[in-house]
Amino acid sequence: MTTQQAKIIDGKAVAEALRATVASRVAVLKANGGPTPGLAVVLVGSDPASQVYVRNKNKQTLEAGMNSFEHPLPEDTSEADVLALVAALNADPKVNGILVQLPLPKQIDAQKVIDAIDPAKDVDGFHPANVGRLATGGDALVPCTPLGCLLLLKRELGNLSGRKAIVLGRSNIVGKPMVQLLLRESCTVTVAHSRTQDLPGECRQADIVVAAVGQPEMVKADWIKPGAVVIDVGINRVPSLTDPTKTRLVGDVATAEVAKVAGAITPVPGGVGPMTIAVLLRNTLEACCRQNGLPFEEVL
Repeated sequence: MTTQQAKIIDGKAVAEALRATVASRVAVLKANGGPTPGLAVVLVGSDPASQVYVRNKNKQTLEAGMNSFEHPLPEDTSEADVLALVAALNADPKVNGILVQLPLPKQIDAQKVIDAIDPAKDVDGFHPANVGRLATGGDALVPCTPLGCLLLLKRELGNLSGRKAIVLGRSNIVGKPMVQLLLRESCTVTVAHSRTQDLPGECRQADIVVAAVGQPEMVKADWIKPGAVVIDVGINRVPSLTDPTKTRLVGDVATAEVAKVAGAITPVPGGVGPMTIAVLLRNTLEACCRQNGLPFEEVL
């Protein structure tokens, strides 16, 4: 009996193709006398992971031919000052997308800041107006990570209609919008969380498993229906297997064992992660087109 080995879904390659498509659309927009899409990123404090992420966003925004506006602020910046900056960016016609890097320092109410962003410039898709539009089937700017997951699924499976999907996790950033996107594709969707009874049994029913719980290698091989597509959103830092003084990145899925059962699986790193910034650029292009009354041709 031969052992099945899942196809590894190359998120880096898909993200690179999406960034190239966005860049070509931006070039055409500018060549025809249109605006240059602009993304403003607000970073409060000096969290190392956030700094690396913001640097990558800036680099890829410029490479796509867009304008990048960085607003680094000190750790002790007041909530009033952040809200004042958001108001100024809302009013700036050169800024089409606004992203406030989370988490924010404890003196700042993150939801107040998100609520203050113009929904038309909310390229993170977190504003209640965009959340509501997504849930009711309207035009919305959609959170980047779940939209990236959907793109990987559609590249792998084509039409998702009628597929059984399970989403592990119910966060506002990934879990809930992922559910809405899968419903929009006519999947039958189960939402699982810490109170779900018989979680492995629920997973075994699914053709699509999206894991976004923040628990290292929680999803095991015997949870997976043979041939299912597994999207691993988790990024967890755990001790190295060979050197306890070092760390390694793992997802929410025990990849090595699950790959012997699944039909396809995203690796960590190199799966969902690269898609997030690529979709951010796509969202900024969409926001720019909508704000200027220009048609937006889907680039996914």
